[in-house]
Amino acid sequence: MKSFSSSSLRSLPATLRPATRTTAVPRRSYALQAPGAPSFDVFNRRTKLLQRERAASNAQQSREVDYLRDEVAFRLCERLLDINRRFDKVLDLGANACNIGRILTQPDPDKDSMKPVSEPLSTRIGELIAADSSPGMLYRDASAPFNDSLSITRQVLADEESLPWEAGSFDAVLSSLSLHWINDLPSVLRQINHVLKPDAPFLGVMLGGDSLYELRTALQLAELDRRGGVSTRTSPLADVRDMGGLLQGAGFKLLTVDVDDIVVDYPSIFALMTDLQAMGESNAVLGREMGPIRRDVLLAAEGIYRALHAEEGQEGIPATFRLIYMIGWKEGPNQGQPLPRGSGMVSIKEMLEQKGGEKK
Repeated sequence: MKSFSSSSLRSLPATLRPATRTTAVPRRSYALQAPGAPSFDVFNRRTKLLQRERAASNAQQSREVDYLRDEVAFRLCERLLDINRRFDKVLDLGANACNIGRILTQPDPDKDSMKPVSEPLSTRIGELIAADSSPGMLYRDASAPFNDSLSITRQVLADEESLPWEAGSFDAVLSSLSLHWINDLPSVLRQINHVLKPDAPFLGVMLGGDSLYELRTALQLAELDRRGGVSTRTSPLADVRDMGGLLQGAGFKLLTVDVDDIVVDYPSIFALMTDLQAMGESNAVLGREMGPIRRDVLLAAEGIYRALHAEEGQEGIPATFRLIYMIGWKEGPNQGQPLPRGSGMVSIKEMLEQKGGEKK
């Protein structure tokens, strides 16, 4: 059994496997990138699509490992509660199995709030466009009951890095646990800004930073010991220090970037890697070593993992998922603006010095 040390993840009832349908969406034809600024592919998008399709083909197992996506979608929707407005048209970019759509139909997600319980967030949303490149994942729960409580339209993207919608199409854009597989993240963020209406928000969350650092170090040390070298077994991730600059460069205003860790306990390194594969989150780096990891390397990694990261007396091993949450607003005519630098009426420096003098 898995246990969760940062919060208790909510379990959702399983539904019957839906029939798979696909709807192709054409690419945009306008230029997305300035001349002289080439992008470098890090991930093999074809490999990633096949991994996710394979994961979605086993619907029951895929639902069993939705614990992370459901919890992260829940936390993202909590942030949406703070925006007191109605959204006629919302885009869920990289929707996976429509985890956000499911959470939006539940009562007030902030169950510990002192405020009265509110209606589901879906009552404030006219239409949700759930877009993803994996038809199997996107339509996995198309027959689930939550679909009846929300106007939801599923669209299969030919390429998640080329958004097909016109400028000013959406009142909000949400994205949960999909942006960490994007090759050209600056371009996608600019496109998200492009499809938003003026003074509309983008709320996103992605894996980043030191996610699964325990697994990374264990595999690297095991390969160094057993093979005398290190191969690429895990994917590179964005750092939280870079995200503010990327959002600003994409034209977003009133930025908020914060970090949250979810630590999950697994019985063994084998259980962790099995769940990652069932999520469709296996390594998809270009130039990675093909084929499975050698058994002697895995056995060594299990021992190293426990020696370095398991607490004394603990049966399982911890795995840290570091989440980077982003909120940015498209510039609008009536949007609030920060005061000019130096226009404050009170000097924080003087206040701190005053308090320091009082303590003495």
